[in-house]
Amino acid sequence: MSVTPIPPVSGPARPPPADAGDALRTVARALEANFLEEMLKHAGFGESRGAFGGGAGEDQFASLLRREHARALAAQGGIGLAESLFQALVRQPAPPASPP
Repeated sequence: MSVTPIPPVSGPARPPPADAGDALRTVARALEANFLEEMLKHAGFGESRGAFGGGAGEDQFASLLRREHARALAAQGGIGLAESLFQALVRQPAPPASPP
């Protein structure tokens, strides 16, 4: 599997079309939610609390709880990662036109 490197950001910002801007913002928010979900997981959010925890049922649904909390955090503005990603994507120069 080959990975295409992302070119550095340069040049003036180009305003994306309205629907492309909405799509970019949605993708950036989803990426922030995934990041927050991993951070919540590593912080121990949703783990059972020993003898007085919810047992196997709590363990099975902990990931769903983390995912929903992360989505809610991202939807309310999160930690600003989505907006930073969106702005970086908007500043990307337009790809060169391919020759006919």
